Order: sequence, then C-alpha cells, then structure tokens
Amino acid sequence: MSTQPSLTGQQRLPQAELQRRLLLCLFGLGTNTGLSSVSMGDQGGSYAHLQYTRRRFIGKDELRCAIGQVIDATLAIKSPSIWGETATWCASDSQQFGAWSQNLRTQWHKRYRQAGVMVYWHVAQQSICIYSQLKAPSSSEVSSMIEGVLRHCTAMQIDRNYVDTHGQSEVAFAFCHLLGFQLMPRFKNLHEQKLSLPDKRLVTQLGNLKWIVQGVIDWVLIEHEYDEMVKYATALRLGTADTEAILQRFSRNNHQHPTYKAFSELGRAIKTIFLCNYLTDEDIRIEIHEGLNVIENWNSANDFIFYGNRGEISSNDVDAQEIAILSMHLLQACLVYVNTLMVQEVLTEPKWYDRMTEADWRGLTPLFYLHVNPYGRFDLDMAQRIPLAG
Repeated sequence: MSTQPSLTGQQRLPQAELQRRLLLCLFGLGTNTGLSSVSMGDQGGSYAHLQYTRRRFIGKDELRCAIGQVIDATLAIKSPSIWGETATWCASDSQQFGAWSQNLRTQWHKRYRQAGVMVYWHVAQQSICIYSQLKAPSSSEVSSMIEGVLRHCTAMQIDRNYVDTHGQSEVAFAFCHLLGFQLMPRFKNLHEQKLSLPDKRLVTQLGNLKWIVQGVIDWVLIEHEYDEMVKYATALRLGTADTEAILQRFSRNNHQHPTYKAFSELGRAIKTIFLCNYLTDEDIRIEIHEGLNVIENWNSANDFIFYGNRGEISSNDVDAQEIAILSMHLLQACLVYVNTLMVQEVLTEPKWYDRMTEADWRGLTPLFYLHVNPYGRFDLDMAQRIPLAG
C-alpha cells in the first residue's frame, strides 16, 4: 500500500504475512463489519494482530495512494474497443451515511431525516471513482466539488464536472472557469434561473426575454479585481489555502467584499453562457443527465459493499471514519478493476462480442456485484457438535 514499510518507517513482519493481514483489515474496514468479526474466521489472524496492522500500516494517505494506483491501473488496461476512449469528465454528488453522534462531523440532515455524515464522490465514465471526501452535512458541496477536481491523485485529466443544483453557484462558475474546467450543473429549478446582459444597450432588444434578465455584468469591477481573483484561484490550485475556507469567505454573508462581487459578476457571465447552451442544445442536457446517472449507480453499490452495522459508521473518531470510507472506496475500485478484466476476457471471444447490441454497449458497466458474496464462506459440518454439557 505504500513505498514505506509502515507508518513509522519500520517493518518486522514477513511480506506475505503483512499482505494477508492488510487484506483482512481492508475487508473488515471497507465492509464495515469490523476487525473483530473478521478475526473470528479461520484465516489465522487474531484481533490483536489485525489491530496492530491497522494502527501501523493503514493511514489516510496510504489509502489514497492505493486508490490512485488501482484507478490508474484500471484506466491503463481498459480496451477502447469495448469501453470507448477515456473520458475527460466526472460527475460529483454526495451520499449520506449514518454515524455515531458524539463527534463534530455528525449532524442531523433534514432531507434524509437522520443524523449522519456526507460522503462526496467524484465518479468518471464506467463508474471509476477518482476521489472521495468525508464531510459534515452542513459543509459546502461547491467546495467539495472543486476539491475533488483539484486533489484527485490519478492520471485522469478533467475538463468538465457535472453536478446537481446544490453543487453550483455563481461564485462556483467563476472559480471553475479560472481553474480551467467547466462546471455543468443539472438545474432542478430551471424556471427560476436568470440571464445577465453583457451590455445595457441590449435591454431594448430583448422583447419577452426581459422577464428573465437580472441586470448587466459589471466588467469594470471584474477587470479591477482580476489580480485578486487569480490570487485566490492560484491558492486553491496549489493547495496553500483550504478550499472551504476560501469559499466561505466569498459567501452572501460577505456580499460587500469587492472581490466577492467580482467573482459573482464573472460567475453570472459564465452561467449565462452555460444556460443559453443548456436550453438550446439537447445533447448537453443528455450528456449531463447520463453523467449523473453514473454516480447514482456508484451509490447503489456502496450500500452493497458497506453492509456491516446497517451501513452506519460505528466510530466517533474522525480519522477512523475517513479510513472506513476510504477502505470502502478502495474495495469498490478493486471490484471495478477485476470486473473490467473479466468483461474484457469474455468479449475477446467473437461469439460474445458479435452478440452485443447497441443497447448492450450503452448499458455496459464494470460496476456489477451479483457474482460477489460479501458475507464470506459458509462451512457446514453435520458430524461435529458444539462441546456443551446437556
């Protein structure tokens, strides 16, 4: 999992034994069944051994590195004749997980009507999740969206990101434009959106469009604050400032801040261009919808993999929560990798390849799990009884 033998830089376990314990730990953490349940099997690892391995060899950075390696390997072995060329887009959305309440991240969510934490996913074509983040429900989804595009540790290049309505804002449009990728939301409340004019002289030429116009863009303000805007965007790109901290500074609570006003004006301009394309081009609407469907498919598999303790994160330790989610992410990425190889092996045979229809190619995905038994092996011995008196 890491170029270093352990989190402390020392390793005394034989490599084969370490690998076996790591797999057991990742299964217990990633399925949420826990190390105690995994140690009860006949794999030969005690609970104390697994705890030691978890504490010494499994950390957040190591897990992210392992996830990046699996995803890059998946991208490398994908056959373009089966899956198509590697896409340059990803879709992002959040999913709630139940969690213990005595920690700073767990909050009540009015939409889900339960307490928990939010996990924000960035999923690319063929259900390849390039980044995951554990957040409090009240945290900004816009900051999570930007964070995932900038911080994913894979070889994939992203030029556009699909989100739902709550993953966008005018400031988000501006930041994404300055950071070099396109924000493409699916608007639930499209009838409430407004357009902005580049020049006030166009007001007399609008006709019925005047009812959906919210004003003229202040280009002078954008020009005046441009250097400051680039400074904040560069801080995000280089990681010298926290994404959520910067976006909280440019919220409606600081609407008098001149740089916030400039970001808002630039965002209005970019958003107007996007809305015009969104309304006139059906292919764009289909593209966004299909991209967001990919992430819904990813969320459905999360429930299958993270089945232990009814899918509730059973820890109040924030680091332990993140490691549980990252372990699940790694297991799911490995599932996609193995399934990709299996599908490609089957479709190398002409008799199966020729049977594929257009609908089959359109629905082909490596994220399937009906062939997986997540509960382990069941051994039934009718000749042996429990040695109890009576």
